Amino acid sequence: MLQKDPNRLGEWGAENAMKTNPSKSKAVRFTRSRVKDPLNYTLGDQLIPEMSSCKCLGIILRSDLSWADHVHYTVKKTWKALHFIMRVLKKGNSSTKHLAYMTLLRPILEYGSACWEPYREGQIHPLDRVKRKRLNLHIFRTNRTGKHCCSVERYHAYVLYSKRTLENVRGRL
Repeated sequence: MLQKDPNRLGEWGAENAMKTNPSKSKAVRFTRSRVKDPLNYTLGDQLIPEMSSCKCLGIILRSDLSWADHVHYTVKKTWKALHFIMRVLKKGNSSTKHLAYMTLLRPILEYGSACWEPYREGQIHPLDRVKRKRLNLHIFRTNRTGKHCCSVERYHAYVLYSKRTLENVRGRL
């Protein structure tokens, strides 16, 4: 039954003189079920490979409906950007570092978070760790006692989970 769509796509491509590449296509079954029959979808005469995850608009979708791969990818990408900012703005002032965070790091951390909002502690902790690192080392100047002179609220630097929860509450009011 679902094979009709790839067949229609192949027919449409032939009618419009467009070639399709089945090796760039992926078949993913989204389920939490343990019993999984193999997917045997074809495009033309070639089998579409079955995968356990796929990337769609920058968000990694996993077949078991878990966000673990996407959270890992986001954390890794954010750490790379944070270390880049640390190297480039080693001696920059706090407002420049804050601007770099807001334009380079925050979009990575929050892209698509409305749909993949982490709810498990194991997913929230790595994301918040990146934000805390940025707060503790690179945005705030410290006084002689080693305490931060600026407050987190001044920079609106909520951890992701708290920020999403706050937005959910505001949306319900």
